[in-house]
Amino acid sequence: MKQLITTFVFLFFSISVIAEDGSKLWLRAAHNNNAIISVNQKGPTLSIAQDELSTQWKGMPVQLHINKKKKEFQGRSPESYTIKTQGKNKILIESPTQQGLLYGAYHLLRLQETIGTKDELDILETPRYNYRLLNHWDNLDRTVERGYAGKSIWNWDELPGTISPRYKEYARANASIGINGTVLNNVNASPQILSNEYLQKVNAIAGILRPYGIKVYLSINFSSPAELGGLPTSDPLNKEVQQWWKNKADEIYKLIPDFGGFLVKANSEGLPGPQDFGRTHADGANMLADVLKPHKGIVMWRAFVYNPGDEDRAKQAYQEFMPFDGQFRDNVIIQVKNGPVDFQPREPFSPLFGAMQQTPVMAELQITQEYLGFSNHMAYLAPMWKECLDSDTYQQGEGSTVAKVTDGSIYPQKITAIAGVANIGNDVNWCGHHLAQANWYAFGRLAWNHELTSEEIVQEWVAQTFSLPINDEPNYLLSKTMLESREAVVNYMMPLGLHHLFAWGHHYGPEPWCNIPGARPDWMPSYYHKADSEGIGFNRSSTGSNAVAQYHPSLQEIYDDINTCPEALILWFHHVPWDFKMKTGSILWEELCYKYESGVQDTRYFQLIWDVLEHHIDEERFKAVQSKLKIQTRDAVWWMNACLLYFQQFSQMAIPFEVERPIYELDRLMEFRLDITNYENAMR
Repeated sequence: MKQLITTFVFLFFSISVIAEDGSKLWLRAAHNNNAIISVNQKGPTLSIAQDELSTQWKGMPVQLHINKKKKEFQGRSPESYTIKTQGKNKILIESPTQQGLLYGAYHLLRLQETIGTKDELDILETPRYNYRLLNHWDNLDRTVERGYAGKSIWNWDELPGTISPRYKEYARANASIGINGTVLNNVNASPQILSNEYLQKVNAIAGILRPYGIKVYLSINFSSPAELGGLPTSDPLNKEVQQWWKNKADEIYKLIPDFGGFLVKANSEGLPGPQDFGRTHADGANMLADVLKPHKGIVMWRAFVYNPGDEDRAKQAYQEFMPFDGQFRDNVIIQVKNGPVDFQPREPFSPLFGAMQQTPVMAELQITQEYLGFSNHMAYLAPMWKECLDSDTYQQGEGSTVAKVTDGSIYPQKITAIAGVANIGNDVNWCGHHLAQANWYAFGRLAWNHELTSEEIVQEWVAQTFSLPINDEPNYLLSKTMLESREAVVNYMMPLGLHHLFAWGHHYGPEPWCNIPGARPDWMPSYYHKADSEGIGFNRSSTGSNAVAQYHPSLQEIYDDINTCPEALILWFHHVPWDFKMKTGSILWEELCYKYESGVQDTRYFQLIWDVLEHHIDEERFKAVQSKLKIQTRDAVWWMNACLLYFQQFSQMAIPFEVERPIYELDRLMEFRLDITNYENAMR
C-alpha cells in the first residue's frame, strides 16, 4: 500500500461529481437515450431487454434474436448468448431464450460503462452453474439474521396487496449480474411460510421477479407437517407425512408454476430433521425430492450439521454426509459452506468438495459479513471466494479445483449450483456500507463465470458504481485498496489460521477469553485457539484430531507436516510452539504480532487512499465511507490489543518494539460488553 502514496500528488484536482445515496447500485447509466433496438419475438423478458438497451445504449442499432438452432448453443445452457458486430452498423445478440437475451443486453451495457465497445465484438457466454442463487436469511417479522443493512426488503405485512418498487429494482440488479434464483426466507425457517396466507405473498413476489428470469425458492422447517399441518409426526417415512408434503407441493405449484424448490437446514443447531425420527439425511432429502420431482423442483440440503461432543467440529459435516454419497435423488444437491467450520475470515476449503463424487455438491458463500466486521468494515470478498473455488482438491488428479468439481466439468452432475447468503436490507444503499455492494456484485459475476479474477470484477464494479474509468488512476487506487482489504481483515482479526475468536452471540469484536458457563465448548474461542504456555493453534494433524485425513493424500501430506503446511493455515492444522521458526525468520509469537500490526496499518492506509479520492466521489457517499473507515481502524486496534495482550499471557514474550504499543489494558477489554445497537459510541 505504501507505494501508492507516491501517486497521490496527481489526484488533487477538483471535478464535478453529482451527489448520490447509493440506491442505484452499479446500474447508474443515464436513461435518456433513444437507441434503435429490434426483436424477432415478443415476451415480457424480451421487452425488459429491449427497454434497457433503448434507454441506455449509446451505440449502433442492436438486434435481439431468439435462435434455438445456432450451433454455438448446442449442448450449452439455454441462458447462453452471443454478441457479435455485424458490419459497421449493427450488433446482433442471440440466445435460445429470452432470459439469455436479457443477460446479453446487460453484458453489452456493462461493456459500454467499463472498457467500451469500440472493438469488433465476438462474444460467447455460458453460465458455469445452472442455479445461481441468493439465500436471504430474512424472517417473517422483517428482522434479518446476520443482516446489517436494515430490515428485510420483503414487507410481509403489506403483501400481497402492496408491492414495493424495491422488488423490481432488486430483480433488475440481480438479472444484471446473472443471478437466477432467490431463497426468500431464513434457513432457520418458520413453518408459517408454507401456510396459504404466506404462499399468496410469495406468489406476489414471484410475479415481480419472473420477467427478470429469477425463480423463487423457500427455506422450509422439517417439522411443518406437525407444526403447520397438525399431524402427530414429521417422520419422512410416514405415509401421511409424505402425502402432506405432496399436497403442499401441489398447492405451491398451482400458485407458482415455476417455483424453484426447497432449501433445508435440518438437525443443525437445534432445528428439527429426519434424525429426530431415527432417519437419515438421505431419507429426509429424498422424501422432499420425490414430491418436487413432478414439478421439476430441486432440494438444496445443507451440510452445515454438527453436534456437541468430543469430535472436532471441523470434521463433522464430512462424517455426516460421506456415508450417504450416491444415495440421494438426482434432484437433490448438497449445499456446503466454503470451509469446514463456519464462514471464518480464512478457512481451508471443505473436504466434502471433490470427495462426494456421486452426489451433486454446491458451494455456499456468505456475502453478508457476519464474521468480517458487519457493514462497518470494508472487506471485498471475491479474493476469499476465489481462494476456495481455485483450491485444488486433487480428487481426480491435479487441477480438480473446487470450482471444477462443482460446475460439472469433472463429475457429471445433473444439477450445478452456487449460493450466496445475501447482504441486502431496506437501507437506502441496500447493503449498509457502500463498498459492500461490491460483494453482491462479485458473487453474481463469479456465479456466472468463476474464472473471472477478483481484479477484473472490482475494476468493473468501481467503474460502474463511481464512474471511475478502468484505466485511470482513481479506479486503480480504489480497486487495489479493496483487493487488499480482506487480507487486512484476516491480519487484524485472526492471522495464520486462527479462527472463531469472536464475541459471544453477535460475532462482532474480539473475545478470545470468552467462557460462558454451561455453553457448548465448540461455541467458545478457546476450543479453537487452544492457547497455553507451549503454543497456540488446533492440532488437526495425524497426532491430533486427524482432520487432515479427510483431504486427498496429496494435501494430507502437506497439511500434516508443520514445516510444509501453508503458514496462512498453520494454526488451523497445528498447535504451534511460540518459538517455532517461521519462513520469515521470525518466531511464531513475533510473526503473530507483525501480522496484527500489518492489519492495523493497512486500515490507516485505506483511510488515506479514500481521502485522496475525495474529489472523485460524490460528497454523500464519500463521507459515509469515510466514517466507516474510521470505525474499521478503531476496531482493528481493538482486535490487535485484545488478542496480543490476551495471548501474551501464555507466550510470556515481549511484543516486538517495531509493533505499535497497546492503548488499552487487558482487564478493561475483558470487562467490556459491546452494545451492538449503539456500537459507534461504544469504544470512544
